This record gives sequence, C-alpha cells and structure tokens, in this order.
Amino acid sequence: MSVNMTKGQKVSLAKRGGGSLTVVRMGLGWDAVKKRGLFGGSKSQSIDLDASALLFDGAGQLVDAVWFRQLQSRDGSVRHTGDNLTGDGEGDDESVIVDLTRLPPGIAQIVFTVNSFTGQDFSQIENAFCRLVDETTNEELARYDLSGSGRHNAQIMAKVSRAGSGDWTMTAIGATASGRTVQDLVPATAGYL
Repeated sequence: MSVNMTKGQKVSLAKRGGGSLTVVRMGLGWDAVKKRGLFGGSKSQSIDLDASALLFDGAGQLVDAVWFRQLQSRDGSVRHTGDNLTGDGEGDDESVIVDLTRLPPGIAQIVFTVNSFTGQDFSQIENAFCRLVDETTNEELARYDLSGSGRHNAQIMAKVSRAGSGDWTMTAIGATASGRTVQDLVPATAGYL
C-alpha cells in the first residue's frame, strides 16, 4: 500500500513483512498544460523535465550525480533509464533505479531533483509526481504530488537516507528551486541534507 506523502513527511523503507529493500525506483511523471489556440482549440507543448539523483556522503559532500548526461553512477549502483523530452505517455516518464545493496557504505543520502531543461516553469506542468517503487515487487511505496502552479522551474523532490540500523527512509522535500540542470541545483540541496 502506497503512502501519499506531504511536504516534510518521512517514511521508513523497511519492508512490511520484515527485511530490507534491495532495489528501488524513483519515478517522475508529468504532463504539459495544453495551451489555448487562437480559435478556441488547444495545442500541445513540449516540456522537458529531468529527474536526477545526487549522492552525498555523511559529511554532506557531493560524491556523484546521475542525470541525463551521466546515466549511471561511477560505481554502477544508481542508473537513470533515459531522458524523456516531452512528458508524453502514461506512468513514469523518467526513472532513476537505485540498487541499495550496491551503494558504497560512504553514501548516506540520495537527493532526487527535477528541473525544466527547456526553462518552462511549473505553472505550465500538470499531473506531476514522483514515486518510490520497490523494483523487486513493482509495489509503489510512496508518492509525492509535484503539481501546483509556480514560477519555479525546478524542485528538490525527495531524499532517501541511510538510517543507523542500515535501513533507509524517504523524506518528501518539495522545495522550489531555480535551475535548468542538476549542477544548478546542487547548492539548493544543502539545506536539506
């Protein structure tokens, strides 16, 4: 059963029946708001949102980043499934898959971000969400709604943190930001580590 998260909410990622998650997928989905045409019709627009994962050590230092220009972490534990340039289609438009068992022990947090590479702001986006899925069972664990008009063109979506027991937790952040690439968003993540 999925948890619909609110900004700032934290959930444990331990499996309900016991045990730990091994592989999770952070999915991002969105649709572009239809623009009104001159004669009352509507026309589609393309909006290129990009999902990214920033890997931080326990001291809050950026160790690696996975995004559309680097589809895999250097150690291979985090993988981006590819860039969707329009948001067309159903379900997850972009995904980042994290093999928690292969993450180096020094990685303490993974921060997931989304930005509009084409520069449109979130007032032009609808039905936007991020969700965390247990990749081994395809069960949705948590969902966070990213929709909501705003002049920002990026968001710090959520983070997954290593707990002292070795289990992981997810925190919905939902902080607005500005930037067209993941590099632009690194400074904005500092307050959420």
